[in-house]
Amino acid sequence: MDLILDFADTYVLDAVYSKLVPYPLTPFETTSLNVTSIPDTLSTWPRSYIPRQLISLFVLSLFGIHVLYFLFASLSYYFIFDHKMMLHPRFLPNQVSLEIKTSLSAFPVMSILMLPFFLGEVRPGWSKLYANVDDQWGGWWYLVASVPGFLLFTDYCIYWIHRWLHHPLLYKLHKPHHKWIIPTPFASHAFHPVDGYLQGLAYHLFVFIFPMHRILYLGLFVAVNFWTIFIHDSDMITGHPLENFINGPAHHTLHHIYFTVNYGQYFTWADRAGNSYRHPDASLDPLLEVKMRERAEREGKLKSD
Repeated sequence: MDLILDFADTYVLDAVYSKLVPYPLTPFETTSLNVTSIPDTLSTWPRSYIPRQLISLFVLSLFGIHVLYFLFASLSYYFIFDHKMMLHPRFLPNQVSLEIKTSLSAFPVMSILMLPFFLGEVRPGWSKLYANVDDQWGGWWYLVASVPGFLLFTDYCIYWIHRWLHHPLLYKLHKPHHKWIIPTPFASHAFHPVDGYLQGLAYHLFVFIFPMHRILYLGLFVAVNFWTIFIHDSDMITGHPLENFINGPAHHTLHHIYFTVNYGQYFTWADRAGNSYRHPDASLDPLLEVKMRERAEREGKLKSD
């Protein structure tokens, strides 16, 4: 987030804040600085001013999640999602618009709740994000090793957070997401905002516990949002060797149908260890019910003819 904030400050926000809260130069300062007008980037709120950072981070995070959501979810919806799934009896009327409305109503609250973490990530020394590979112990070896470390750490944390959210005392927070029995990619972020916040905690906690390169962290943060969208396309392609290890769309489709299986985010190991794993099988594909209904309708029409 510090990279995005720095870019936004340089090309947009410095000028914006100089107009909203301009620095009131005195005649002496104007003369000593040898300027005839206030510079476009001069403001009483410098880049390091925490209230400015909080406002900027809220706007940027809200803008960013909208872009990621509509870009990746639209691509998945139009090019991957099988639209025959919308004929399934458990697919809700106007479900896509409901998924989008739920997501859009959650985004502002989720962005506010995440602000302390975003702020910590841009304040020097608050997190363990670093900028230069050579400044970190292990150099490139550590940088490469931090990727599986990040994935394993966040996957295990999300497994338990997700599983706890299915506990009767907490399920009311997670229940809105399970409104979508046959989800589309637009259901990926259709959470109660506190649910979305809790399931996003692990990504931010990692960089306050373990060092990570800031560019790598930004890339992984975008990637996990893409993955969250990808596993909500109701795809039940089975029979490939990775399905034993990777918690993909088929696994998550079963989670939405059966509720208490396949809580993991990327891998199957935590579900296997926690006795909550259900292997995707072609016989469990919800598309089969759609095809049966279509076949029954065709046979019914033939009989009536």
